[in-house]
Amino acid sequence: MCGIIGFAGKTDAKSVLLDGLERLEYRGYDSAGIAVVSSKGELQVEKSKGRLAVLRELVAADKSVSGNVGIGHTRWATHGEPNDVNAHPHVGEAGKIAVVHNGIIENYLEIKNSLIRKGVTFQSDTDTEVIVQLLEYYYKKYDDIMDAVYKVLSRIKGAYAMGILCSDYPEQMIAARKDAPLLIGYGDESNYIASDVTALLAYTRMVTYMEDDEVAVITAKSVQIYDSDRNILNMEQHTVDWDIAAAEKGGYTHFMLKEIMEQPEAVKKTISPRLENGQIVMEELSKVPDLMQNITRIYIVACGSAYHVGMIGKYVIEKLLHIPVEACLASEFRYSEPVLGEKSLVIVISQSGETLDSMAALREAKRKGSKVLSIVNVMGSSIARESDIVLYTWAGPEIAVATTKAYSTQMVLLIMLGVYFAKQQGLIEEQEYQKVIDSLLELPEQMTEVLKNLDTYQKIASRYFNHNSIFFIGRNLDYALGLEGSLKLKEISYIHSESYAAGELKHGTISLIEPGTLVVALATYAPLVEKSLSNIVEVQSRGAEVIALVTQETAATIKERVPEIFAVPQTHPILQPMLGMIPLQLFAYYVALNRGCDIDKPRNLAKSVTVE
Repeated sequence: MCGIIGFAGKTDAKSVLLDGLERLEYRGYDSAGIAVVSSKGELQVEKSKGRLAVLRELVAADKSVSGNVGIGHTRWATHGEPNDVNAHPHVGEAGKIAVVHNGIIENYLEIKNSLIRKGVTFQSDTDTEVIVQLLEYYYKKYDDIMDAVYKVLSRIKGAYAMGILCSDYPEQMIAARKDAPLLIGYGDESNYIASDVTALLAYTRMVTYMEDDEVAVITAKSVQIYDSDRNILNMEQHTVDWDIAAAEKGGYTHFMLKEIMEQPEAVKKTISPRLENGQIVMEELSKVPDLMQNITRIYIVACGSAYHVGMIGKYVIEKLLHIPVEACLASEFRYSEPVLGEKSLVIVISQSGETLDSMAALREAKRKGSKVLSIVNVMGSSIARESDIVLYTWAGPEIAVATTKAYSTQMVLLIMLGVYFAKQQGLIEEQEYQKVIDSLLELPEQMTEVLKNLDTYQKIASRYFNHNSIFFIGRNLDYALGLEGSLKLKEISYIHSESYAAGELKHGTISLIEPGTLVVALATYAPLVEKSLSNIVEVQSRGAEVIALVTQETAATIKERVPEIFAVPQTHPILQPMLGMIPLQLFAYYVALNRGCDIDKPRNLAKSVTVE
């Protein structure tokens, strides 16, 4: 969602801010702005609706925007429409304080009305302006910016990551965090704040992840971090080992295509450290060898594509462990009153580790006594820090809003976890276990093989990109995979798309099929290929055009019935979705390309959803 960058140094701030905002574009936004404190102690603000290029033009035209300390923001509208006035930074009525803010202030109307009664005039429709106007109110009262900050934080309710400038303190910026990601970067005679580490990779690899209720004062030479009682903290610094090249396109037209092509290597990085001497090794679980001893139920909690990983996990882990496994949408989890406690294991999946709904589900699970194991990509993220056990995917930075390599690494790691538990409990025969190990070792090479057939996906996409409605059907693991294939298509091409369990066709769904309807039929799950073929015949008899996703072993048989096929190598049945996902990603990509869509930054979407 929204992005924050802040800089305090010896050089001009605006170039650092604009560069950092550019690296945050992938998160999704509809306006952008910066604020800089001049050497004379004056706040200078430029902000605008639209893409960052518009802001760059404004800053270039305004020569007065100059200073060594500043904050910047990309906004994704929540309160108030996308326009110049609602864009961040927001400045108080007296013009002394500027604020950028991610999150939502839940009691903003109450505070706003109170300030209006005191004579304060508001300019925007945002909840963020309440923060800055309240800051100025208390700053006038206490004549100390930190006193004002702590007073404001005691009054506001909700989630926030914020950067604050005060013209009376021209050499410093203030940062505060609660339930929204914010980190501090350490440079050479320069220090930074950011909502995402990718904004800082060009400048520093040393960072501290702020915790809830912490406040930091940052200058070019120092960083001081305080807790809620204003005690100074000694915070741990982390080294970020992501390569900056991984956050750049590297010659590809879009980040999404680059990240699709990176999947074999990303999956290899997830698998290889966890395979030793023909065994799955989970060092992260070594301290809890009896984790599964009394577990009678598993919940897999996630949002979006990560939820679809959870659906794959439900089928695989339930089959392996013979206990109930429920895949749950994080946004519904805590409102459904799930049966939690010591006998329930909750697995939370999140690429960013900051997804607010998943974070809330995690806290609910811990509050009710369940162990929480998380699968995340970002080290030091909120979900990682609050979980009992963390498994990192090590996928590297993912820039495109529509996830690809994060999805694939989450999936393979969750499957490996299920097999690990099954082996630990003696629920998988040695011969079957070794088949899975052998298939894992072959997987990156098989994925590379699938990626060699780009022409196939381009040609088929060019024939079908003008459809207005597309359906995906499948059974078992193919149904779970179809959910992700459908989501990818609708995310980036804006085509209406739905995924259905193929066995449900005659229970209502088939009424939507008419001559010319496009159906993508998934038939890679070996035990149910014959039943899937029957479903293909069903929709064809109603006039549907069909693209079939099959394995190379069944391609010849199905091609007799379906002229358009995507064929992938065969692997162990529980790993088959790892290969089936690639054609669906590429089909969505090339359909969107033919339709002229903004593939890396689809409309209305954000990379990390940090508001409820």
